[in-house]
Amino acid sequence: MQLTLTSTHLTIDLDWQERLWACHIGSAIQVPLEQIIAVSCDRPDTSWREIRAPGTFFPGVIKAGTYYTERGREFWYATPPWQILNLRLRDHYYKGIYLALADNQSWCDRLQPQA
Repeated sequence: MQLTLTSTHLTIDLDWQERLWACHIGSAIQVPLEQIIAVSCDRPDTSWREIRAPGTFFPGVIKAGTYYTERGREFWYATPPWQILNLRLRDHYYKGIYLALADNQSWCDRLQPQA
C-alpha cells in the first residue's frame, strides 16, 4: 500500500493483492483533506455487530474490506502487528478508514486536521 499526500488530498493506492483481500475494485481511495475530522493511532473498538460486505476476515491474520458498523461504513486493511492509522471522515463514502502501517505515527502526525 502506498500513501501519497498532496496539499488537497490523501491518496491510498492498493496493490493487486490488497485489492483482492479487500474485494476493492479500484486501485486507489481518494480522501480530500478537508473531510478528515480526526486522526489517531489507536486501534478502534470492534464489535460483533459488524457486517463485512465485501471483505476478508481471518482472526489474528487480516481484516480487509468494507465493514458496516455502528459508526457507519468503514474501510479496513489491517494485518499484524496491528499498528493502525485511524481516519474519521465526514461527507465521504467511508466514515472511517483503518490502515495497518509500519510508520503509522508519522502519518498520524502529518494528517492531523488543522484548526
